[in-house]
Amino acid sequence: MAENRDFSRELEVARNLAREAGALTLRYQGGDLDVEMKPGDEPVTAADRAASDLIIAGLREAFPDDILISEENADDARRLTAQRVWYVDPIDGTKDFIRGEDGFSIMIGLALDGEPGLGVVYQPVGDRMYAAAPGAGTWLAVGGEPAARVSCSAVSEVADIRLVASKSHRSTTMDKVKSTLGIDDELNVGSVGLKLGIIARGDRDLYVNPSSKCKAWDTCAPAALLCEAGGTLTDIHGDPLRYRDPDIAHRRGLLASNGRVHDAVVEKLAPLFPRP
Repeated sequence: MAENRDFSRELEVARNLAREAGALTLRYQGGDLDVEMKPGDEPVTAADRAASDLIIAGLREAFPDDILISEENADDARRLTAQRVWYVDPIDGTKDFIRGEDGFSIMIGLALDGEPGLGVVYQPVGDRMYAAAPGAGTWLAVGGEPAARVSCSAVSEVADIRLVASKSHRSTTMDKVKSTLGIDDELNVGSVGLKLGIIARGDRDLYVNPSSKCKAWDTCAPAALLCEAGGTLTDIHGDPLRYRDPDIAHRRGLLASNGRVHDAVVEKLAPLFPRP
């Protein structure tokens, strides 16, 4: 079982690479980023590609037998059967990064037998490092201070939910979600990883994203954080996310919570997001 294995080396490598990539991205931020648009109207910069190259090279040297998937590289069909697959998002929250804001992160996740197991999410601005491994809990280190274990909130009533939502991709659908759930407390953050980190540390309780655009590299690392902190991440219908599908996208959206409110939220949102 993965929970009985020691992943200290994997965590050390991932944390070090995330810090190196974070320092690299900060050197780019504020300069001439030469922004290009990828399919799906998603921006990409030289910083994304440089950070991806740095992380992939480091992972390949440390774990030459593992499969490596990055947002900025071509997919690798071997991930469909491999026991160990790293998913890298070199800059999650690129729009925040381009605007010179702090809501972006570097995400490095390791899927074990098709399930998120280990994750590192690093926010360079503020030096905030989230890390989790199977059976080891979720830990947060800020500004060089010793890491402290974090966990999801104890909120159990839908009426008490504190929502975290997208900053760059927020749609009017979120207003319908809030109305359906009776929520009026909303925080807007760029990176998916940072949103799930905020839930993992207990400062928010729910994230809803009905978009079909999120990919495995958007969720692998933060899913590990959330799960080890006691939370739950599924698609919008409450079904598990899949990492061994030929389609690397999560076409049925995301729903992340502290775990306690998850089933009730899925039930209440079902009329708003009917199954196809």
